[in-house]
Amino acid sequence: MERWWQLLLGLWTVMPVWAGDELLNVCMKTKHHKREPGPEDKLYEECIPWAEKACCTASTSWHAHLDVSLLYNFSLLHCGLMMPGCEEHFIQAVCFYECSPNLGPWIQKVGSSGQGERIRDAPLCREDCEQWWEDCRTSYTCRSDWLGSWDWSRGEWCWKKPRPLCWEIVCASQAVLNSGRGTGAAFTSHL
Repeated sequence: MERWWQLLLGLWTVMPVWAGDELLNVCMKTKHHKREPGPEDKLYEECIPWAEKACCTASTSWHAHLDVSLLYNFSLLHCGLMMPGCEEHFIQAVCFYECSPNLGPWIQKVGSSGQGERIRDAPLCREDCEQWWEDCRTSYTCRSDWLGSWDWSRGEWCWKKPRPLCWEIVCASQAVLNSGRGTGAAFTSHL
């Protein structure tokens, strides 16, 4: 049975290559994404890894780093101070979402939410998820799923373990794999 899992995982990791440009080198159809990926020499901090072929503009990358981002009319500090290491992971996730031209296999169309498209189940390395949780375990939030409804009245820690944080925080936009870094099966937070 384990050999089948390895075979399926291997096929899953090469499928985007078989599909060619239909799944790679594309930008999502959303409010802040460019129509097609291209160079951006003035991307800000955590968004710099995508400078050679970015789906985001310099302005979008700047706004991704603000405590109160105009991208989503949202504050990372919505329930109090967030530890800097924790905040960095969320900024990396925003840069990944806004700037990566290689999200094609995980792009899904959405209804009338005004967003157009979103990603779902993009693979995240287990080690990166565990580090994200470790860096955020003393920070607070008002909701485990940030795309869901909000309770602004209190702050509490919603995730007792790493996997729920990485899975629930942005409505299953990332799927945590048991595969480690360097296997080619998942993205790392530092692309």
